[in-house]
Amino acid sequence: MNFQDAAFETSFGLLKQIPAGERPEIVFSGRSNVGKSSLINKLLNRKAIARVSSMPGKTVTINFYRVDTIRFVDLPGYGYAKVAKGEKRRWTELIEGYFAMDRDIALVVQLIDVRHPPTADDRQMIEFLVANEFPFLIALTKADKLGKTALAKRLEELRDEIPYGSQVCMVATSAEKGDGMEELRGLIEEALEE
Repeated sequence: MNFQDAAFETSFGLLKQIPAGERPEIVFSGRSNVGKSSLINKLLNRKAIARVSSMPGKTVTINFYRVDTIRFVDLPGYGYAKVAKGEKRRWTELIEGYFAMDRDIALVVQLIDVRHPPTADDRQMIEFLVANEFPFLIALTKADKLGKTALAKRLEELRDEIPYGSQVCMVATSAEKGDGMEELRGLIEEALEE
């Protein structure tokens, strides 16, 4: 698969706007400001194909990217407190509605900041993915912010903190330094072969 053959396709803010999926999709999910857009940029070796912001809650639409013969799907971040309740409700309906559609979801890349325990929203999302039998892995972001010993300690702790942590594939990543990107690309390619 050619990860560099990529382009932004479109974005939708309302469920009724989303057309049926006609190609396999790799979905990126996680709380606001966890680094979904940065990770997508790094995976695709692009500086700004996905819009990055230091302000949480910037991705308010579902963004679609054509990558070779598949699609990357960047979901709005969840759990951002400084957003109106109506907007939070719209995001929830958009995300839940997306997953309820008949789509070819090859893999969900669930992002969690390696430095912190998963939030209640993170745990709920993992439970949702398990209950609905979506294939997923966890990309632990911002691994470059920890030293080697602290990172190893956090990886051990996360096995207990994350639901089904001992059974879930976890990849420590850094969008800043590129750590974990080759492994993540390989796992995405594997998921597409299944």
